[in-house]
Amino acid sequence: MHPALPSESLTLRITRIAVIALSTIGIAMTMLQTLPIVAPGMRPITSAYFYALLGIFLAIVFLRFPANRETRPALLWAADWLMAILALVICLYFASQARRIMTAGWSYAAPPMATLGASILFFLAIEAVRRCAGTVLAVVCLVFGLYPMVAGSMPGVLWGNEFTWTALVAAHALGTESIIGIPFRVVADLLIGYIVFGVVLALLGGGEFFMALALKLLGRTRGGPAKVSIVASSLFGSLSGSVVSNIITTGTFTIPSMKKAGYSPHYASAVEACASTGGTLMPPIMGAAAFLMATFLAVPYSEVISAAIIPSVLFYAALLLQADCYAAKNDLSGAEPEDIPTGLSVLRQSWIFVAALAVLIYVLLVMRLETYAPWYATGVLIVGGLLDPMYRARVLDFAKITQESGVALAQLIGILAGVGLVVGSLSITGVGSAFARELVQYADGNVYLLLFYGGLTSFVLGMGMTVSACYVFLAIILAPALVQAGLNPMASHLYILYWGMLSYITPPVALAAITAASVGKADAMKTGLTAMRLGIILFILPVFFVLEPALIGQGDAAHVALAVLTAGFSVLLISCGLSGWLYFAGRLNMIERTVIIVAALLSLYPEPTTDIAGIVLAMGVFALKRLRGHQPA
Repeated sequence: MHPALPSESLTLRITRIAVIALSTIGIAMTMLQTLPIVAPGMRPITSAYFYALLGIFLAIVFLRFPANRETRPALLWAADWLMAILALVICLYFASQARRIMTAGWSYAAPPMATLGASILFFLAIEAVRRCAGTVLAVVCLVFGLYPMVAGSMPGVLWGNEFTWTALVAAHALGTESIIGIPFRVVADLLIGYIVFGVVLALLGGGEFFMALALKLLGRTRGGPAKVSIVASSLFGSLSGSVVSNIITTGTFTIPSMKKAGYSPHYASAVEACASTGGTLMPPIMGAAAFLMATFLAVPYSEVISAAIIPSVLFYAALLLQADCYAAKNDLSGAEPEDIPTGLSVLRQSWIFVAALAVLIYVLLVMRLETYAPWYATGVLIVGGLLDPMYRARVLDFAKITQESGVALAQLIGILAGVGLVVGSLSITGVGSAFARELVQYADGNVYLLLFYGGLTSFVLGMGMTVSACYVFLAIILAPALVQAGLNPMASHLYILYWGMLSYITPPVALAAITAASVGKADAMKTGLTAMRLGIILFILPVFFVLEPALIGQGDAAHVALAVLTAGFSVLLISCGLSGWLYFAGRLNMIERTVIIVAALLSLYPEPTTDIAGIVLAMGVFALKRLRGHQPA
């Protein structure tokens, strides 16, 4: 082990101060740029703002995410600081030259000093991805980032425009399609406010409030603790947008409560993993990928929210129904009376969060000011917290709020700056659009084959990438192929997002399941397999809403209502079949479970004949059970 610095504690303090200072500057600069604040001369041109923001948060990446996380010897401390300073200085230089970069065409032919800076920034972006998301994604970004240098020698669909090193780094660092391309611009223009809102919400105790609310509403019902976990995680996750932090925040309460009520450790952990994963698909905020989706589709974010509502409600309905069937089958009761909070205590906690959520939804959906909405909602939390003694101390911990916000932003920007290299390379070589055309041609008009390719690709990439990175990559090469095949654009993009999320609950990666298993002291693989079964609706729904866009609200009201009705019936049957319990009929054997699941899939398929066949099958099983005298326990 390398010797640590003698003054390590002092260095840590200096680093923390630097992170807080940089975070404060970055957030303040974003507010000046995006909010209607009168600040003459304070707003730089857009590309200058992007470069300054990139430099600030890349510097935080190198300070906050060390090269060696177990020990930080003197040499690595120095290297971290050197990279942080290089990132800041280079990006501020580009910010100062932003107008010349545009007018003099530096993205095609840059002067020597700019080329040197662009070369260094290229490798800093790769290292930032490695620190924030791991070696696998860093290697992917490096390979794709360098790809244009050999694109002219590649065969078939992989052939593209070839670049020299100087031309390549100029396009990556000084162009508008790579490092500061679409993914980064979405964060800089829109997403920062939502991340800050999520951090403030969590630090003020939003997770505790949603937990208390869910307990009050559902705690006394059959299998109440599992239902509490599902509702609390959906509410908190829909606002925080982070799967792992959702598990850590709410899971520490819900998993022990489920175990206490009689749920096995792996089942309790799996419920929390699925519920937290679904939170990033649940409006109003969802995750970073949803904001990227709105940009790729060139639609207001409110349209993405509208499309995501029905699938997310169906998913959580499936989780709640499975939890209820499990409780009925195993004769589990609700939470202990002493664990249920009083209505007065929930009401006492609620006002600040309800007010913030109301402002967020009103500004976002009614006023349609998606850029302003999170800042106004955060303002409500801060002002309300200062007025309320219960929250005042947390709000006054300005350093913690700023640091947590800065670190969360740095991690996202560090990842997306590297992913921008992938997007940039596919764009400047022309390979991205060519690949989409070839994929459609290879599928030979078979939509099911194309969906299979897409789902498998999304799932595999989701294992090695963050959901945002996976989505961006496939939005460039796969989504156009799905749209060219005649599928609904919104449904196609949601399909990619859903399948990219599946790796969170599917072994061998199953990051959400592993995190929940560590909280619940359960076997990780067993938890992952159980989570995959509980969340199986996530595998099925995307296929059906691509085939039937009414399930994402696309169509006339009558068509949408009928689609939702049949899908709800299917979700009920799937939940019963997977759990081995049919309402008003009791336990199901393996044959009966299989028939019920087949009936569910038939009902979900968007054809009247299959709907009827599914209903007939399900009613047949129900009738046989009743005729044989089977009664629910």
